[in-house]
Amino acid sequence: MPFEFERGEIDNVLLIKPKVFFDERGFFLETYKKSLFAEAGVKEDFNQDNFSFSKKGVLRGLHLQRKPKSQSKLVRCVKGEILDVIADVRANSNTYGEWLSFKLNDVNQHILYVPEGFLHGFVVLSDSAIVHYKASNEYCVNCEDGVVWSDKTLNIDWQTKDPIVSKKDKLLKNFIDFEAYR
Repeated sequence: MPFEFERGEIDNVLLIKPKVFFDERGFFLETYKKSLFAEAGVKEDFNQDNFSFSKKGVLRGLHLQRKPKSQSKLVRCVKGEILDVIADVRANSNTYGEWLSFKLNDVNQHILYVPEGFLHGFVVLSDSAIVHYKASNEYCVNCEDGVVWSDKTLNIDWQTKDPIVSKKDKLLKNFIDFEAYR
């Protein structure tokens, strides 16, 4: 099997560990196989791919896209290392307001499945990082929402001091003012 699917501590979250084939030329791995992902519970069709380059200390997030264009994501760090963070904001979830973090990098090649109804963000731990992710819906400016990365209620340990954050992300609301995802 080219993938190991590890269940997260929050329902529906998966850490996907692809099998990496090394030889004298380098390595090869599959990063997505619809049939195997569906067997593991990832049944969405992915409609948009995103690619970012960021410098050390850059923090992007915490973002969410609401219905009718809500998004599930498959996130992978192609180069460098990031701390990827998700927070459960699904209404009536028994883990509402809880967050998890995962180190994704070009050595472990792990892929994080982020279901709909989760805030998502990451911070770059290496000198730079290239992140690629698949999204189940196209970007919709009228559907975007989020919570400021430094929110005191969530109290996320970003494992960095003084991150570089966009003006837009600095203006996101606090968790206490955020409407649960329905």
